[in-house]
Amino acid sequence: MSDKTLTRLDLSEAVFREVGLSRNDSSQLVESVLTHMSDALVKGEQVKISSFGTFSVRDKAARVGRNPKTGEEVPISPRRVLTFRPSHLMKDRVAGGNRS
Repeated sequence: MSDKTLTRLDLSEAVFREVGLSRNDSSQLVESVLTHMSDALVKGEQVKISSFGTFSVRDKAARVGRNPKTGEEVPISPRRVLTFRPSHLMKDRVAGGNRS
């Protein structure tokens, strides 16, 4: 696997090159999209991007866990977790990258 990470700057540069907006407008566009996505997730809504996947928030109940070193039982508090389910097209595309 590669050590490369796609960042906000990389996304705004891609918008700048491919769409032709100014660098500032490209950056604002990326920020706006990410803000809309995160706001929807905070409200408990799903974010579905066609041919990419679905982001959603799931509530996990409180439970008793176990410290693997000591075997001691440890309470785990209830929490909300972010999940991502890739589309079939994304799964196929990623799997296709493994063959190269």
